[in-house]
Amino acid sequence: MDVRLDDKVAIVTGGSRGIGQAIAEEFLRSGATGVVVTSRRPENAEVAAAAIGEATGRPEAIEAVVARADSRDDADRTVAFAVERFGSCDILVNNAGTNPSAGMLADVDQAAVEKTWQVNQMGPLLWSQAAWHGWMGANGGTIINTASLGGLRPGAVLGAYNVSKAALIFMTRQMALEMAPGVRVNAVAPAVVKTKLSAMLWTGNEAGAAAMHPLNRLGEVEDVANAVTFLASDKASWITGVTLPIDGGVDGTGASGTLA
Repeated sequence: MDVRLDDKVAIVTGGSRGIGQAIAEEFLRSGATGVVVTSRRPENAEVAAAAIGEATGRPEAIEAVVARADSRDDADRTVAFAVERFGSCDILVNNAGTNPSAGMLADVDQAAVEKTWQVNQMGPLLWSQAAWHGWMGANGGTIINTASLGGLRPGAVLGAYNVSKAALIFMTRQMALEMAPGVRVNAVAPAVVKTKLSAMLWTGNEAGAAAMHPLNRLGEVEDVANAVTFLASDKASWITGVTLPIDGGVDGTGASGTLA
């Protein structure tokens, strides 16, 4: 199956590293007209744009914007930039996330919880609103939210993070209902993928962490990028309101373990 994104323009929040960068690269390899990635730090945005352009051989089709994941003004500004620079805003990937609040919900710091929920829940809402009002409401499109397997099932250590992702999963379903038929809204729910954000879950015992997954390996960023590209493409044109686990078989088999 040839999954293509020809003539599509995408925004990927948190696209300066890890899963977000891999998604941006796969979008360009799949023919997207242009991709805008965001980062809250200027130096990260510049480095990411250069790296993505070099990796794909399409430096003219990638732009990086300094923007915060939980800022309505930054979201509106970025959508307007994508439309002006590339002519549309057909795909939004709400990938930016944070997790400063490890520990039991009974003990976790309130400020850390508020930050987690602001970025992981409110952020995708603000960016989806910006995409809807700035392009998709009138022209259609697709939104993909990066959730987590922790939003589908409880796990130790990451309670506040898991709750934020559970809310994002339900918000995905709610927006899919409200934005149909012109806009499709789906989510992906990775288990442990080898990124900086998840390092605490596997560093020092990668084999043990891998063994918690029936396929006996940790996820790679490309695993997520491939699934997101499919959901963003016309090959998924009759799919909306779905959260796709990308988890090495954990959710489907009922395997146990401490997961993201």
